[in-house]
Amino acid sequence: MSTTTTSTTDVSTRAVDPAYVTARPVNPAGLPTAYEHGGRLTPEGTSVDPILVEIVQGTLASVEMEVETAIGRTSRSPMIRDAHDFRAGIHDRQLRKLTGRSYSALVHPIVRDYPIEEMREGDVFFHNDVYESEGGIGHLPDLCVTVPVFHDGEVVAFVQAFGHHDDIGGAVPGSMPSNATTVYEEGLAVPPIKLWDAGVPNRSALRIMTRNSRMPDSLAADLDAECSACLMGARRLGELFERYGRDAIEASFDAILDATTETYRREILSKIPDGTYVWEDYAEHDGVDDPQLHTQRITLTKVSDAPADPENGRPAGPRLIIDFTGTSAQAKGPINHCGDYVGGNFLKKWLAPILRNLADTPERMAELDVNEGIVPLIEMRFPEKGTLLTPIHPGPTNARTFVILRLLGVLAGVVAKAVDGKMPADQETIRYTGVYGKDLDGNDYLMREVLGGGSGGRYYADGEDTIHVVPDSRNLPTEFTESRFPFIVERLGLAVDSGGAGEFRGGLGYEKHIRMLKDAHFMSIADRSILACWGVRGGKAGSPFEVVIDPGGPDEREVDALADAEVVKAGQVVRIRTTGGGGWGDPLARDPRSVVRDVVWGKVSSAAALRDYGVVLTGSTETGDLDFDADATTAERGSRAAWSKDDDPFFDRGPGYASLADGAPSAEVDRV
Repeated sequence: MSTTTTSTTDVSTRAVDPAYVTARPVNPAGLPTAYEHGGRLTPEGTSVDPILVEIVQGTLASVEMEVETAIGRTSRSPMIRDAHDFRAGIHDRQLRKLTGRSYSALVHPIVRDYPIEEMREGDVFFHNDVYESEGGIGHLPDLCVTVPVFHDGEVVAFVQAFGHHDDIGGAVPGSMPSNATTVYEEGLAVPPIKLWDAGVPNRSALRIMTRNSRMPDSLAADLDAECSACLMGARRLGELFERYGRDAIEASFDAILDATTETYRREILSKIPDGTYVWEDYAEHDGVDDPQLHTQRITLTKVSDAPADPENGRPAGPRLIIDFTGTSAQAKGPINHCGDYVGGNFLKKWLAPILRNLADTPERMAELDVNEGIVPLIEMRFPEKGTLLTPIHPGPTNARTFVILRLLGVLAGVVAKAVDGKMPADQETIRYTGVYGKDLDGNDYLMREVLGGGSGGRYYADGEDTIHVVPDSRNLPTEFTESRFPFIVERLGLAVDSGGAGEFRGGLGYEKHIRMLKDAHFMSIADRSILACWGVRGGKAGSPFEVVIDPGGPDEREVDALADAEVVKAGQVVRIRTTGGGGWGDPLARDPRSVVRDVVWGKVSSAAALRDYGVVLTGSTETGDLDFDADATTAERGSRAAWSKDDDPFFDRGPGYASLADGAPSAEVDRV
């Protein structure tokens, strides 16, 4: 198999080998990568019982769910147990991800450092080192556990779990210092190690990790839950091999991935016209330098008749080339993401769910898995080292969500340009907020929460309210937080008017008020406080992220979205408003009856009904007779200029963009 790096005429870009090849001699971190991965388990054309394929696919999903359920029920930290910010994944012995419910980390760094033939039953591997994770780990709080599955004494698969843990050391509680300039400030970095050796825990390694954590008890309990759950999952998969035999199961694995490849080729890639499309979006700050546009750019090339490239595992037919040339230089602060490993294997599976929006119906979209089968359909090209996506050690990475979340939107935007806007508008669904200090008994505490936001409007429907990008994750229950931490949740609801106006409105973000019972410190790792979630095809941007301490009080102040230790006094309220999704389509084309309904439901204010949608209301919600004046609404809308594809930008970034772009209302790439 070839290990040659494909050259291009543009010396600033190199075409990176796909994951479906034997890895190059070294990876971007300079580590040896002489391990096989991404290959088939059985020869092309191997016959397999389709009923068995269904059984195997269902069993994989069941085992993955059982592992996640076990972790959720036996872990201790709020982030894992209550917020469910963790994921499980199942991979074959060629390190290919078999399950498609969600993203997961990679097995590659484990096999790189511990040859498969030397593994033993009962082994449990651990790592969180971003730069030695082959791109599967984004920041140090994401701890990853991997367990090999055995059949007849040989490794046949892997069960893996990784999640965001409360604290792994570093400069601030929570291990996410907003102004970090090196990874050394972010916590304890552990390269792949054997945490359990043939069923025997490595107590010394566990003690080192817990000793470096401000929350040692919850860290120890979470790791124990994850190790035990993955060992249980490995036993379940072993039973599957025992029942049907290795040959039949591995043929089923190949069939599952082949089906994904063919489905995306036929149903998704065929919707994108051949050609080259360019778009970009931005992170707004890195915690060190002043706010500025940190560019993430994608040049998307769609080719329908690409020739087969068996040496690189690429089938003939449709192919997407995603080129990140034009992405900004590595940031001083912690918003970098290590994407250029194993040909961008993690990023391919991270970004691919966006493509599902091209499915014929929402119901069909929900049926489409994202597993290793999408990898051969996507080629990624990265800039040279030293960019936001190709950082050089020891560049900090703890807020890398600013980049990888934005890339979801950049891909959605560039595809939208290709398909006349038939993609959702933008959303921002991860930000970390929290408080820490001494509780009422004088003990240290840390409460941190991942609050979602509104999703973008779609060409057929409004966006969803308060969604979370991690499946099954959620906000922390009020009953739990009030019983454990020294504050009261006075409000948890929808942020009125936060969804971007459009023919199909953006979903709403959260509004949460917490009143502190003791002095504390507030922390935030969030983006989209200046640059709002963009609207598309005439739709308007949503409202940005905002935190205000003591609203309406004598000490009222807005807090920067990147904050480590903002003082909050006992009795003061912290008001958090998360982002609304961007709108889709011209707001003046929205059905006035939908606007009236939104006002009744409290999602849109009466003022916004007129200001944003040109709808003249009659009656009131108090008297129960809210309606609209059809003639006055028609006249009002007629007095305003409708959106024009020829004259107006295809995307609306909101007013914050001009403040960082020398007054420019839009970017050059915003027009079609």
